[in-house]
Amino acid sequence: MEKVAKVSPFRLTSLLRLEKNPTLALRLFLRPNAPPSPQHFRHSAQSYDIIICKLAEARMFIQMEQILDQMANQTRFTPKEALFCRIISSYGRARLPDASLRTFHRIPSFLCRRTIRSFNTLLHALLRSDEIDKLQNLSRELTTAEFSPDACTYNILIRAVAASGSIHGARELFDEMLSEGIQPTAATFGTLVSALAMASQQDAAFLLKEQMLRLYNVKPNLQIYTSLIKALCKDGELDRAHGLKEEMDSDPEIGVDAAVYTTLIPGFFRAGRKAEVVRLLEEMKEKGVNPNTATYNAIIAGFCAAAEFEAALEALREMSRRGCEPDLISYNTIVVGMCRAGRWRDARELFEDMPRRGCRADVVTYRAIADGMCAAGEVRELTPLLEEMVFNGYRPAEMSFRKLVEGVLEEGGSFGVLELMDSLSGAAATTHTRT
Repeated sequence: MEKVAKVSPFRLTSLLRLEKNPTLALRLFLRPNAPPSPQHFRHSAQSYDIIICKLAEARMFIQMEQILDQMANQTRFTPKEALFCRIISSYGRARLPDASLRTFHRIPSFLCRRTIRSFNTLLHALLRSDEIDKLQNLSRELTTAEFSPDACTYNILIRAVAASGSIHGARELFDEMLSEGIQPTAATFGTLVSALAMASQQDAAFLLKEQMLRLYNVKPNLQIYTSLIKALCKDGELDRAHGLKEEMDSDPEIGVDAAVYTTLIPGFFRAGRKAEVVRLLEEMKEKGVNPNTATYNAIIAGFCAAAEFEAALEALREMSRRGCEPDLISYNTIVVGMCRAGRWRDARELFEDMPRRGCRADVVTYRAIADGMCAAGEVRELTPLLEEMVFNGYRPAEMSFRKLVEGVLEEGGSFGVLELMDSLSGAAATTHTRT
């Protein structure tokens, strides 16, 4: 019998890197050779790194912790801090702040030295988990920590404080950052400018935008311009917003992307300046900026708000022609708009065409159609839709349900329909249907 070659630690590293399925990768890691060798398999640091990262990315945290415990028992190598940063980040994405904290505090037990890098990673994980209080409490430990804060630390802290609504607190942190001799970055100014702009403190936001280049030699980036444009559109200052777009356009290092146009379009629609929306779209084509799904959805929403449904449907068709597939938001915007305008038949026609276009209706779609038909008193025609809705696991909205019950009773609804209503609302529906 031909002898089967054993998998070496080096070969295992390559195999793990190639395996896309985390479950199969774990099985391979735990039993690289079959039958297993009588000698204990010596996994390399790279193998541990790969399998732990794969499990963390797949959110297989129980299995990941078991491998982490196994790694803690070996003494041949010291894991790198970067591995723990990836674990902390994975817990942050999964909104598991306590697990992020536990991992950070566990790093020294692996004889691995913590630096500001893992501390910043922990701060960011807490921010992603909306644990602002824990983040701020942790930041107070900096005075006794074994490392000093850097620009990234302050950027995260400023972002957290700004997100909590304290612009004053964010400015205090910015001043502290400067007093520590730490140079602010574009991300620092991006957070501050965005917070000021969204609080309608436009003059302060523009002043900071001007100061960042003049005083700190940091050039405004796309994020800063987009934040200002978004805030100006919200406040109805469209000409000022358009002027910022022109300023961006004149700078070859920044330029204007689809997101900027997508931000401007709803503002012009709300102001009733549709002609300028058309000009913006023509300008996009001239400059070679391709509208994305968000851009088209903004256009569709604008036309629907003005009850111009044919224009909205044309935008939907243009999306497909240009290889930009409509999403559920695209369809729901039109369906909801049509139903509110009393055009439930047109809305239902589009609804029935959605599967052919590769888009599955959700509870918003069904409820919009049901609301529209209820408002029109079309209870009999609603029954098949209601059955389909229930079959797909959705319920009508409470107010619509009451109208449905009343309408079914007025129409002398069949036992089957009444039974369906009972299954939707339980005792409440039974009470209504038997009075």
